[in-house]
Amino acid sequence: MLRKAFWLFGIALFLLVIFLPGYTKLQELKDRNYDLEVKIRRLNVDNALLQQELNKVENDPVYQEKIVREKMGVVRKGEIPIRIISKERKE
Repeated sequence: MLRKAFWLFGIALFLLVIFLPGYTKLQELKDRNYDLEVKIRRLNVDNALLQQELNKVENDPVYQEKIVREKMGVVRKGEIPIRIISKERKE
């Protein structure tokens, strides 16, 4: 009886040694897959927002004017541009 228990323990230990590294690798791959799925979902949201932005830039003249005025400093004819410089950050 003791001999049989020893063999069963040996077989169980052997199977554990054989399958444990594969199981841990499987769990690591599942975790990585989940992380990548979350990243894909976040990138899809970012992509949708960028598509909306692109659509506005291409088709909305009011938005185009806003972008040109803010980022490029363009003014209309007859306007006087005023630049405010804060005390903390002098250029």
